[in-house]
Amino acid sequence: EAQLVESGGGPVEVGGSLRLSCTASGSAFDDSDVGWYRQAPGNECEQVSSLNKHGRASYVDSVKGRFTISLDNAKNTLYLQMNNVKPEDTAVYYCASDWTGLVLSPGSCPGGFGDWGQGTQVTVSS
Repeated sequence: EAQLVESGGGPVEVGGSLRLSCTASGSAFDDSDVGWYRQAPGNECEQVSSLNKHGRASYVDSVKGRFTISLDNAKNTLYLQMNNVKPEDTAVYYCASDWTGLVLSPGSCPGGFGDWGQGTQVTVSS
């Protein structure tokens, strides 16, 4: 079973930037769709961004133009660059990988499919 480990979360001020990293053991990212999800208290799990096995990226409307997903295959690491963060970006962020595809709305994080990291907290303060 593959292991995904997130890092890079923490406190950040409104308008600031963070880069989340997700490093995979083994071949978790090979020939798989990968992505980032988040869940805030009282909210459902939301897919923030995904990158399919063909390299196509997608973003939820609320982060378009501010967040960027990227994958470094040589390092087995998935990134989420978060710029111009807002208070509503506060959540626990999870990375996920699944060779059969990612579920858009899994209900709760982590979802019951693929491989997931343990989550990293991002807190945006004004």
